[in-house]
Amino acid sequence: MKTTEDFQAGQVLLIDKPLHWTSFQVVNKLRWEIRHAFNIKKIKVGHAGTLDPLATGLLIICTGKMTKQINTFQGQDKEYTGTIVLGSTTPSYDLETEIDATFPTAHLTETAIHEATKQFIGNIDQFPPVFSAIKKEGKRLYEFARAGESVEISSRRIQISAFEITKIDGLNIEFRVVCSKGTYIRSLAHDFGKALNSGAHLSVLRRTKIGNFHVDNALLPEAFIESLTTK
Repeated sequence: MKTTEDFQAGQVLLIDKPLHWTSFQVVNKLRWEIRHAFNIKKIKVGHAGTLDPLATGLLIICTGKMTKQINTFQGQDKEYTGTIVLGSTTPSYDLETEIDATFPTAHLTETAIHEATKQFIGNIDQFPPVFSAIKKEGKRLYEFARAGESVEISSRRIQISAFEITKIDGLNIEFRVVCSKGTYIRSLAHDFGKALNSGAHLSVLRRTKIGNFHVDNALLPEAFIESLTTK
């Protein structure tokens, strides 16, 4: 069982973020539970890389003095698995928003789907989704998007070291991606649809690895909270 001193000296906690939770909610919940369990008035708690509410998977939470290592963890390569749906797009590039356009899919073949991944391997320029938390002119991009305001978005240089199709089930394409910091899998899904002369959006996303940390070793928030009082 961990002690007050352990958390203040610094812990690296591997949490499996549930669907619909924000990364900020996970941090707030764990901070409150740690303070409550050990009667601590104040403790630093932060996460090393945001996951969208509609994504699940590995979230690294740092406490105490280990919060100084957050930037190091954020800079490490990440692995994701998920599902891309071909033939339709959404403004957010995922299921946060409704389908806004549909595209032909009769021309798509399994060979073409596998081949299209190749153009995304290596160093590429990627445009983040307009529905993202990136700041421009002091506002989050999603604030412009939700207000119906157009805004110019700059591309970012990212690296994708692996992009493989693991299963094709009609228009549902399951994948695995290994990528650098700053990569938006939603944008990758959107661009993948374009590469196939169709449309696409992300329907499922799970972060499985950050550096050498794996989600298989992570706890759901409820399990972590239970561990605080288990002797």
